[in-house]
Amino acid sequence: MKKLSIFLALGFLLFIQEAEAQQDPQYTQYMYNMNVVNPAYAGSRGTLSFGLLGRTQWTSIDGAPKTLTFNTHAPLGKKVGVGISVIADEIGPAKEQNIYADFSYTLNTSDVGRLAFGLKAGVTLLDVNLLGVVLPETLNAGDPVFDENINDAFPNFGAGVYYYTDKWYAGFSVPNILKSEHLDKDNINTKASEEVHYFLTGGYVFDLSSTVKLKPSLMVKGVAGAPISFDINANVLLYERLEFGASYRWEDAVSALVNFGVTPDFRIGYAYDYTISEFSNSQTGGSHEIILLYDLDLSKKNLKSPRFF
Repeated sequence: MKKLSIFLALGFLLFIQEAEAQQDPQYTQYMYNMNVVNPAYAGSRGTLSFGLLGRTQWTSIDGAPKTLTFNTHAPLGKKVGVGISVIADEIGPAKEQNIYADFSYTLNTSDVGRLAFGLKAGVTLLDVNLLGVVLPETLNAGDPVFDENINDAFPNFGAGVYYYTDKWYAGFSVPNILKSEHLDKDNINTKASEEVHYFLTGGYVFDLSSTVKLKPSLMVKGVAGAPISFDINANVLLYERLEFGASYRWEDAVSALVNFGVTPDFRIGYAYDYTISEFSNSQTGGSHEIILLYDLDLSKKNLKSPRFF
């Protein structure tokens, strides 16, 4: 395993000994990865939908976070949606896999509005190679925290609500409701746990002309013991094919986004984050994110209304 930088070794120690930091992976292209965050989104596109997202964060730092997500979801009838979401997250010696099944139930609130309620349930697999950590000389190499690896599985479940029309959406979700302890050693003042995260999302589509649309969106993320994080995004969609825009993550990063509809059903996107926090971009190297989206219409009528989120 690659030797960890001092930055990540110290950061991982703080994660283990305090465990009050923000732990869920973050996504710049969250508006196209909604099923992972909110189970109520499952089936809302009216198609069998697939999404694959890969994120490499802080590319100049050895052992920095890497995330790969896969999701698929589809409607079953007019009111029920089902899906599967998988997250593989890695930072330093820690690897975590989340495998969840998603379920949604939708009510028509008007001719154009729909209100969906969602549940997700699954398991988190945690693998931490503590024996492979090369500690900086300034730290105690005999720290008992690092005397054995961690291999655990934790069941969990989440819930969410999602309201949407053809023009706007708003959602609130808690993907992991149970607080799972990852490390709690006897006679050692050390504990690590999975904190509960809260997500609030929203977006709107403005018609600037017959071929140009403005798509602002917002995601707010909260977790106990950490400052509230929020992303503000604005994208421009041209001819329902080319989309580009920018995002701002409060006191953390600014981002540029672009995606292109290769076909009406297949879209590929890219985002780059420029770090503006106390760790400068020259230290972190920025972050890269690629997403692939595919919709397969299985309806007999094969009539799919345009979807912009």
